[in-house]
Amino acid sequence: MDKRLLDILCCPVSKTPVRPANAAELDALNRAIDAGQLDTVAGAGVKTHFAEALVTVDRKVVYRVDDGIPVMLPEEGVGTAQLADFPAGT
Repeated sequence: MDKRLLDILCCPVSKTPVRPANAAELDALNRAIDAGQLDTVAGAGVKTHFAEALVTVDRKVVYRVDDGIPVMLPEEGVGTAQLADFPAGT
């Protein structure tokens, strides 16, 4: 993802900056999806694997990136508190 875009993106709710999710974080998200245990903050079950994502630097919320386009809608965020095994970020 373009560094200039990353520099201006932030969580639409908390205004916390975001960074790209690493492979371990994506794996944890996708395992939870496979187990049917991942919901958006709006309560909708997440069914599609994350190929790319952005994580707030405080590691509280993840936003999907679809075809290189960040989906930064508040209701589409995924809270990491529901993931017991969400790894430490880099």
